[in-house]
Amino acid sequence: MKPLVRTAALSGYVELSRFLGIDPQALMKRVGLDTADLAVQDRWISGAATAQLLELSATASRHEDFGLLLAERRRFSNLGPISLVVREEPDVRSALEMLLRHEHMYNEALHTRLSQGNGLATLKVDLRLGEAMQARQATELAVGAYHRVLRGFLDPRWQPLSVWFTHAAPADSGTHRRLFGPGVEFDREFDGIVFYAGDLDAPNAMADPQLRTYARQYFEAIAVPRDTSEADRVRELIEALLPTGRCSVDQVARSLGVDRRTVHRHLASSGETFSSLLNTTRARLAEQFVANPRRSLTEISDLLGFSSLSAFSRWFREQFGCSAREWRNRRIPRQG
Repeated sequence: MKPLVRTAALSGYVELSRFLGIDPQALMKRVGLDTADLAVQDRWISGAATAQLLELSATASRHEDFGLLLAERRRFSNLGPISLVVREEPDVRSALEMLLRHEHMYNEALHTRLSQGNGLATLKVDLRLGEAMQARQATELAVGAYHRVLRGFLDPRWQPLSVWFTHAAPADSGTHRRLFGPGVEFDREFDGIVFYAGDLDAPNAMADPQLRTYARQYFEAIAVPRDTSEADRVRELIEALLPTGRCSVDQVARSLGVDRRTVHRHLASSGETFSSLLNTTRARLAEQFVANPRRSLTEISDLLGFSSLSAFSRWFREQFGCSAREWRNRRIPRQG
């Protein structure tokens, strides 16, 4: 099944559309949605339709910043029931980790990961809509919404070190810099926010310690666990291990605390193999990395765990039917 999102993801959409002079009802009808759907925040709608709607709206309004303008209208309560407990977590780290752990309760298409290293924290936002499609506006909405959440945890004036987007810069990036500060970069290898890891240990500015126990009890009664498969866990480890040059089934097995036979058995039960997951993960990352003209092919080869540039080049041609350089040259004009 394709992922769904809560209608709260479009909170403020009707008002913003009318403000910008476009017809929200007509645009929603084109993607199979109805403005009446937005009356109930906990109704679930197609994630792909939502992303398509945002792209159509950006084009119709001639506002490349449509997703960010919508993010500005988001409130913490739009997250639904999880907002009640997250806002009472004592520090930013625990609040953010809980939000990510239960993100499937408000957006099934959103796959966000928090990582740390060298004193920095990175919040990577990944939209998986179940089909290939443009999702620039949905991506900027998600990143903008997380930025607002972090400001709520920390301080309304807080700014990250940088905000990255995989797509090309808009003709006018004024809204991006007004919201995120000067550290906005485009044509990067992931979508997300980079900030000091020390911010994670800051007290949550929204928290009321006396309410935390009650909020947790309420949330635990309604929380729906994420159905995380062994294949998902192996896929995440592959992505983390590839740049180290030590991505093997044995290393993954050690990371999971099992032997390689157990890994193979669990993957087989879901119709996967280690090789198939390694290949699909490499292909997904290769598209991101090669699309970024700042990355040399040698660097990309290393990031994807190949022993040499020639090995990467052969693999890329087998996967995509052309050389990495040809693929990049064809893609860059489309992004401009």
